[in-house]
Amino acid sequence: MASRRASEEIILAGRVAVNGKEVRELGSKVDPEEDRVTLDGVPVRPKKKLYIALNKPRRYLCTRAAEPGRAAIGELLPKEWQNLYSVGRLDYDSEGLIFLTNDGSFSLQLTHPRYGVRKRYVAVVEGKVEPEMLQRFTRGVAHDGEMLKAEKAWIISANNSTSVVELEMAEGKNREVRRLFETQGLTVTRLVRTQIGRIKLAELPTGKWRSLSATEVKSLLPAK
Repeated sequence: MASRRASEEIILAGRVAVNGKEVRELGSKVDPEEDRVTLDGVPVRPKKKLYIALNKPRRYLCTRAAEPGRAAIGELLPKEWQNLYSVGRLDYDSEGLIFLTNDGSFSLQLTHPRYGVRKRYVAVVEGKVEPEMLQRFTRGVAHDGEMLKAEKAWIISANNSTSVVELEMAEGKNREVRRLFETQGLTVTRLVRTQIGRIKLAELPTGKWRSLSATEVKSLLPAK
């Protein structure tokens, strides 16, 4: 109905009632399942929380609205879901698993480094990746004033022209996987996020979405 700051002003002005009784005290608690909350006499109902898994195609922005000459993932969703926003980002040229939601708490707990939600990526790299490179990645590599680090990394295949590497990351810094390889003079030609927490991309087709189950959502959140 309003931002937190504006809501405080609305409450202090006596415009909110709980079960027919005016409430002006900030921090008063309500049970959304049992209590009837009104604003200026109009019932306030919590919005249904949505949790969507999408297989982001390459060359799509992680925004709701497209830009001239560039598509956006918002165009892949039903029009009535335009209030959803992406949980974190995949860069324009990357693809794979991304979540969308209208639940800010869920988004924070999946993106803030202190929660350490692991994400897996498969990178196709120009040139041969040596095991020693991956050991450096797991120890941590300095780049542009930041420490980049993979929790785990292993080679799927490698030859003199192309390598395929899988990495597990915890922090999700901007372009972190691509930058790790740049520190070794290598270029990532394709990057796919295949897993977030326990949720895998699996057989979800490119450009398609599915709803996360309550059990899946719970598995992504810290145990209480």
